[in-house]
Amino acid sequence: MAPKKILIADDEPDVLAVLQKKLTQNGFDVRALSNGKDIAASVKDFQPDLLILDIIMPGLDGYSVTVALRAEEETRTLPVIFMTGKELDYSGIQKRVEKLGYCDIITKPCTFEELLAKVNAALE
Repeated sequence: MAPKKILIADDEPDVLAVLQKKLTQNGFDVRALSNGKDIAASVKDFQPDLLILDIIMPGLDGYSVTVALRAEEETRTLPVIFMTGKELDYSGIQKRVEKLGYCDIITKPCTFEELLAKVNAALE
C-alpha cells in the first residue's frame, strides 16, 4: 500500500523541517512549502491526501487557499488541518474554519502526538 501523501505549508522554516521529518518517519510521503502561493499548483501535481496549512502566511494565507480549493470539484473534500498561533476563542478563526467543511484546527505550539492524532483522524 502506498504511503498517504501530506502537503504542508508554513512560513516558519523550523516548523516545516520538524513536521516533514517527523511525518516522514511515521510513514507519510510529505511535501513542504514555505508559502501559500505555490499550494494550488502543488496540490494538482502532488495530489495529497491531506493538507496541513498555517493560517497566517505572507502572500496567500491558508484560509484563502482552502476557499479556492473548495471551489474546485477535485479538491472540494480534500481534508485540511489548519495550524495557528492565534487564540481560537477570541479570533473567530474556528467559526470560519468550520464553515469550510472537512477541516480541523490545531494551535501552535502543539506536541507532535497531538498533530499525529489529528492527521490519522483526518485520513480515516
